[in-house]
Amino acid sequence: MIKAWIADVTPLYEDECYARYYEEVPDFRKRKADRLRIRSMKAQSIGAWVLWQKIRMKYGLQEDARFNLSHSGVFAMCAAEVDIGNAGKISVGCDVEKIGALKIKVARNYFCREEYEAILQEKPDDAQTELFYRYWVLKESFMKATGRGMALPANSFCIRMGEPPVLIRQPDEFPDRYYYREYRLPGVPYRMAVCATDENIDEELHTELAL
Repeated sequence: MIKAWIADVTPLYEDECYARYYEEVPDFRKRKADRLRIRSMKAQSIGAWVLWQKIRMKYGLQEDARFNLSHSGVFAMCAAEVDIGNAGKISVGCDVEKIGALKIKVARNYFCREEYEAILQEKPDDAQTELFYRYWVLKESFMKATGRGMALPANSFCIRMGEPPVLIRQPDEFPDRYYYREYRLPGVPYRMAVCATDENIDEELHTELAL
């Protein structure tokens, strides 16, 4: 089963808290955080890794367990395969994005035609914005699940919204079947999604692993 967690990273804005968690992460993650100049971005980077370590401890996961991290605004997100028997056998990607302005030019230039037209058909404008960010996290989560990330063109695959959303076109180099789950927190202006080759994706977005 794939489970997803989200954690508020704002405690890491405080120097003492940041220093304590900083010492717990591996050197490569420290170097990544050190390259960032803005404290909120440092908190995102360190917080995402700490969240993953908390998940590993809770479920007794090994280093080869499949997981993926994302962060945006005040949140870090982690999706992981928690079935030890499936360790290393599945692909998983996740994405969290804070809802901001509608980036219709991004949709026109980088999404597939059907996705772009679906956004245009939404009324009023805030519905267009909502749908844009749904596509955004769904597309990024698939790109990350393939391992290609942003190197995979966003218009090389196409998503049709549904319950859950489905891939109606995907690159030949990734023939596996991929599954989606979307998440929202009531009253919180963020969109979140998980994409995995494991159909069993938990419906609940877990929040109990606070930083």
